[in-house]
Amino acid sequence: MALRRSPLLFLLFWLSLVSSDLAAQDRTLDFKTDIAPLFADHCVRCHSPDNTKGGVSLAGVQDLLDNGYLTPRKPDESYLLELVTSQEGKPPAMPQEASPLSDKQVALLTRWIREGAVWPKDVVVKQKSKADTSWWSLQPLKEDFAAIKPASAEQGLTIDDFIRQKLAAEQLTLSPAADRRTLIRRLAFDLHGLPPDPAAVDAFVNDPDPRAYEKLVDRMLASPRYGERMAQHWLDLAHYADTHGFERDKRRDNAWRYRDYVIAAFNADKPYARFLQEQIAGDVLWPDDEQAIIATGFLAAGPWDFVGQVETKSDVLRRSARSLDLDDMATQVMTACMGITINCARCHDHKLDPITQKEYYQLRAVFAGVKRAERVVSQSAIKEYESRKQELTAQLNDIDYRISKLEGTGLDLADIVGGGNGLGTGAFRQGIDARTAKVQTRDFGALGNVQTNRFVASAFNFVDGVFIPDGQAGNANIIVSSTGTTITGLPQTSGKAWDMIRNGPVASQHSPELDGIDFTAAGHSLLGLHANSGITFDLQKIRQSTQLAELKFTAKLGYFGASGPFQADVRVFVDGEEVAKYTQLKREAGLQQLDIDLPSSARFLTLIATDGGNGYSHDQVGFGDPRLVSATPRKMEPAEKQELAQLNAQRKQVASRLKSLGSPPRFYGVVKNEKMPEVHLLVRGNPEAPAEEVLAPAALASLQMLEPELGSTKSSQGERRAALAEWITHPDNPLTKRVIVNRLWLWHFGQSIVKTPSDFGYGGGRPSHPELLDWLAGELQRQNGSLKAMQRLILLSDTYRQQSRAEADQRGYKVDADNRLLWHQNPRRREAEAIRDAVLFVSGKLNPQRGGPGFEDFQYQDAYAPIYTYVTADKPELWRRSIYRYRVRTTPNRFLTTLDCPDPANLTARRLTTTTPLQSLALYNNDFMLRQARYFAVRIKEEVGSQTDAQVQRAFQLALGRKPTTQEAGLASDFVTQQDLFALCRSLLNSNEFVYVD
Repeated sequence: MALRRSPLLFLLFWLSLVSSDLAAQDRTLDFKTDIAPLFADHCVRCHSPDNTKGGVSLAGVQDLLDNGYLTPRKPDESYLLELVTSQEGKPPAMPQEASPLSDKQVALLTRWIREGAVWPKDVVVKQKSKADTSWWSLQPLKEDFAAIKPASAEQGLTIDDFIRQKLAAEQLTLSPAADRRTLIRRLAFDLHGLPPDPAAVDAFVNDPDPRAYEKLVDRMLASPRYGERMAQHWLDLAHYADTHGFERDKRRDNAWRYRDYVIAAFNADKPYARFLQEQIAGDVLWPDDEQAIIATGFLAAGPWDFVGQVETKSDVLRRSARSLDLDDMATQVMTACMGITINCARCHDHKLDPITQKEYYQLRAVFAGVKRAERVVSQSAIKEYESRKQELTAQLNDIDYRISKLEGTGLDLADIVGGGNGLGTGAFRQGIDARTAKVQTRDFGALGNVQTNRFVASAFNFVDGVFIPDGQAGNANIIVSSTGTTITGLPQTSGKAWDMIRNGPVASQHSPELDGIDFTAAGHSLLGLHANSGITFDLQKIRQSTQLAELKFTAKLGYFGASGPFQADVRVFVDGEEVAKYTQLKREAGLQQLDIDLPSSARFLTLIATDGGNGYSHDQVGFGDPRLVSATPRKMEPAEKQELAQLNAQRKQVASRLKSLGSPPRFYGVVKNEKMPEVHLLVRGNPEAPAEEVLAPAALASLQMLEPELGSTKSSQGERRAALAEWITHPDNPLTKRVIVNRLWLWHFGQSIVKTPSDFGYGGGRPSHPELLDWLAGELQRQNGSLKAMQRLILLSDTYRQQSRAEADQRGYKVDADNRLLWHQNPRRREAEAIRDAVLFVSGKLNPQRGGPGFEDFQYQDAYAPIYTYVTADKPELWRRSIYRYRVRTTPNRFLTTLDCPDPANLTARRLTTTTPLQSLALYNNDFMLRQARYFAVRIKEEVGSQTDAQVQRAFQLALGRKPTTQEAGLASDFVTQQDLFALCRSLLNSNEFVYVD
């Protein structure tokens, strides 16, 4: 029976509503509390500066006025009201993607217009984020897991307990354990990125110890190969490379020290909090620890716009490039460490997560005081290095001088130009300015302030002077020595000049190679000139030094510019007399052998390059291996021969010690700005539209268990970074720990608990096992930040040890086809670098050399935009592990790119795995693969001889870690007989079993 309402009660209720409305009418309307929330909830989703549907934004009042939507004090003439109210019984036209306005809200809007539509200037309507501070990833770690029942009360909770409970809810169970051969291969690729040695496979498979697997895990975690493997994952996040990227893509030849730091940190099992702190502020927190200083290479590992930050003359472009640079630093730190898409708030408040635009710029303020640059590890390190280098160089010089006297080998003119004594002590690519005779090290283009035919004396010991020649009318006699020696017969030139006279190639030289000789390689040298230039050597001083009266000048002269219409002229003079002349010299002409006698009376040797009458473009001339040697062979006495042998042995030892010094202790990292710049919020992310307020450094307020303040506007750059490092690694910060254990899970299962490893916000995935994620995060803290301890937990679990194969009709495919519940292990294809390294390992060509500068599998040509031309890796120095490859951003290695090697311009949280025809073609036909297949066949023949059956057995063991089945052995033997062993090796390296983990 329906309840009867009392007329009196109804009247009292109606009067209360009327009285509340009247009260609202009496109070002053507050736009910020009454109207702004209405627009925020219903309008700005579609009508904002970033999404101006209908050409109007409701973030401010101006668009409403300009487009006729609003007429202050006249509601009847305001089109805005018409859009949000029903017309002729039809629903309101707006909002389209939100609930309609209530009658009360329409009334408020009408009243606001009637009262003048006042919109305070300091109020900007912003769309609310979809997640707030109650979002799951922003909450403290869960500590109560009473709902998870451990399988063993003594052992306590394990990974498997969490997995089994989820499986049981879907009537699923773990798959059986994989066999030992599969497990050792899985571990080897997961922890080392390489296949296991066949002997190690056999030893593990036949080990009766019940703890054999556990001991295997411990041995692999302790191997130095572990750090090489894990570092690749982290460098993906740091989007590390050895060049800047962007238009110029210039080299970063000392960036490798950061790469080696990451490898060493993983091998040392550095506590994770310390690992992060060093990379953000190691130079501040541990200024006496060289490795902590190098760690800050993390902040500078990404791409950098050299043109926008250095070369441009536009302040607007420079501010834009700097803004993007700061965005990259802040984004990298927050994405890699905490899985937060902070960069989404650059132009507006984050639309998905509770991050304001102001907070984004406060985070950028942390890095505003630093810039990317090459820097020394420490002043003490550079001093010690230089002192040791000078000591060893002096020893080497003395030995070389004594050897030279015994052998009568003379002096290297290229080395002299490099500032040396002609015995290999000069600086490579150091040069002499033909305008001033001053020493220069940096590259130059077209030279300004050129004065032709002006001889300038040199301060170099054996160089008399330099000049820029031009045989123009009226200047037939050109002075080429300090004593006034003149020459004639030069052609008229353009009167222009380019770069320096160098010990090595000149700037932008097409190539240092000609007729198959690379004159920058060991055992060679190159005296580089670019038309128009000339240099004169003082033979008298050289004789005094070498005590050789009769000399010869020998060299391999060549045109090192590009092929085609380019050409240059070269002349050689002795005391003003022309002794050699080459006109219109082209690249196609190859090398010209010079062998010029220099009598004891000769005082000056002059080398000249002119532009061949067609301008000086590409006129790159070089004297390869230019030497002044004894004209008469010298006989050595037995005692001298013995002394020479001793000196050569000493030289080898000293040279080895000098080489072991490596490059100077510099790395590519961040240095502080001379002045701390002010940081402002940029309206719509535009560097040309800064807001007035100066922002202090701060973190995110959404993590309510932490204080967001990171200092004040007066804080130094070091204080800001140190504060952020401590905030990120604070024991109460749940995100940092959740993110890294989720990454570890990804590295070992091919998928993570949260599918989006670098986005733990509303736009990312939700955890498949939230309790397990928090338990692992808590365990990381209990294990004192040991990543190896966490990996050991994962690797020893039954979940990890499952087989990856499952029957097609198994129930799991029906209820969990994506295997989010992990009812079996995931088969995974190896990454590009792991495939390359495995090929080298199997062929027997893998070079185990660790650390140091990266190997360059390309030919480098210096130009405005450097040219990187890849070559087949077919010599030992190019057979190192891929982690040590010199990475070029704009010109990636095509073979690796085809196999899904990521672009280092972007940070990569999870690599893509594609399947394309190009991959099959590359694995089967790439020159590297073909050569390695041949080496693989040679290795097998050397190890087992020519017997076909034995060859087949060994090939399968090396490539797949197992013996072939009876059927495989028969088919493979027939294949080898019909084709050859190379064909079998090539096929094995292309098999799915080779390129997949299991």
